[in-house]
Amino acid sequence: MLYETALHTRLNAGGETAAPFGLEVKSAAPDAATRKRPRRYRPRRTTSDRVREALLMLADGRADLLTHEEKAWNSITFNGTRHEVMLDFNGAEAVAAGEDFIADLPEHEFRIPGQLVADATIGEVDHRFGADERMVVTAVLLLLEES
Repeated sequence: MLYETALHTRLNAGGETAAPFGLEVKSAAPDAATRKRPRRYRPRRTTSDRVREALLMLADGRADLLTHEEKAWNSITFNGTRHEVMLDFNGAEAVAAGEDFIADLPEHEFRIPGQLVADATIGEVDHRFGADERMVVTAVLLLLEES
């Protein structure tokens, strides 16, 4: 803490100056260590964000996200969501990663906080051969809320 002392004079009721008095002011040290930086705004990741991230990681980062549809799903005993995600694998190496993705998806252990992946299936595969090999995969996940 820094202390600053200033000398002020007080005026009495008649407008004449009276005896001077000291005023002591406390202020924080101006060094960078004590200055607080403003917190950056960080949006919360939703369940949909986490599903997309998990699928792209399972695809070894070689897929591009085309679409993602989410629908509420309810039964008498469970609440959850159904996610349909379409991924695009472009090129021979990406298509090989896509084939691994198709094989690994049904048995993959997803870790999504507050959610249990009840079912993970492949809904559709569009595989085009040739010079510009491409594979579009539609993955369907059924998530249940943990309670």
